[in-house]
Amino acid sequence: MSASLDDLPLRPDLRGLKPYGAPQAPLPVALNVNENTHPVPEDVADDIVDAIARAVREVNRYPDREFTVLREGFADYLGHGLAADQIWAANGSNEVLQHLLQAFGGPGRTAFGFAPTYSMYPLLTRATGAEYIAGTRGVDYTLDADDARRQIEQADPDLVFLCAPNNPTGTPLGLDVIEAVYEATDGIVIVDEAYQEFAPHDSRSALTLLPGRERLVVSRTMSKAFAFAGARVGYLAADPAVIDALHLVRLPYHLSGLTQAAAIAALRHAPAMLATVDEIVAQRDRISVTLDALGYEPFESWTNFVLFAGVDDPAATWQALYDQGVLIRDVGLPRSLRVTAGTEAESTAFLDALASLGPGGAHT
Repeated sequence: MSASLDDLPLRPDLRGLKPYGAPQAPLPVALNVNENTHPVPEDVADDIVDAIARAVREVNRYPDREFTVLREGFADYLGHGLAADQIWAANGSNEVLQHLLQAFGGPGRTAFGFAPTYSMYPLLTRATGAEYIAGTRGVDYTLDADDARRQIEQADPDLVFLCAPNNPTGTPLGLDVIEAVYEATDGIVIVDEAYQEFAPHDSRSALTLLPGRERLVVSRTMSKAFAFAGARVGYLAADPAVIDALHLVRLPYHLSGLTQAAAIAALRHAPAMLATVDEIVAQRDRISVTLDALGYEPFESWTNFVLFAGVDDPAATWQALYDQGVLIRDVGLPRSLRVTAGTEAESTAFLDALASLGPGGAHT
């Protein structure tokens, strides 16, 4: 008989925790993990495949430990006068955040996030030995600068997570909140802009706040707007001193040569890779309007998903949609569910399935 987790000498602070994991099921319409459901354009995919093929010929050698060309590519993509020595990258934005926690968190330190927010923040924090403190948001999941400042001053954390726009709620975050939080702490402030490309074109990124703020970090990912989730590439921009700190905790050659080749090729085609963003935003807004017409309460979203309240029985509604071949996400918020904006056909399938359940969704 095999042992159970309880039989192993697990770290005491990890006992009772549950691993991250959204349901994975081979359903026709999967709209539960905020992927870009549009495939990579065929000509771009061909170029990426060619780049990987060339990298394979050198796979007997270790890759560029400093992933210099990739960092230059991200600096060019982000703009704002950024240079390669202000860029870091890793295997998905989760590893980027893990590196930050390893460098600036750890035992005896604390990290802070405004709940509800990305569920990996507390998991990564505790896995790296630090304590996680959950703050609060307004009833509409927004953050007020003065309230955020008061919460940070009271908690006095070593790191602060600001998800902008926020996951799982889609809520925008004003730059005034970021500025207020930064002024209220001596710790590292991480602005997670995983969904920034889906925000209005005239909205300002936290990248504009980097000059003169050596403790500010702006994290991004290629998983969402770039339709590159399976490649696992995340990155950040920060003061070069922060990058120096991350060198101390990363594993040697942590970004494979194949990953670097694929990401560099994708960045060469950034406009084509991002061509579906406006279509996704249109579907997001269509979903919100239709949900409202169906009697639900969609929250404002600057992301590629919509959180909506007014669901009488979230578990029953989730299951009823699942039974119709549509997979969305129950994120554990009262009377609420979350759906990713997919293609027009996928969005239609979700809306038709939900409408078929009647007012308030399914009931047990």
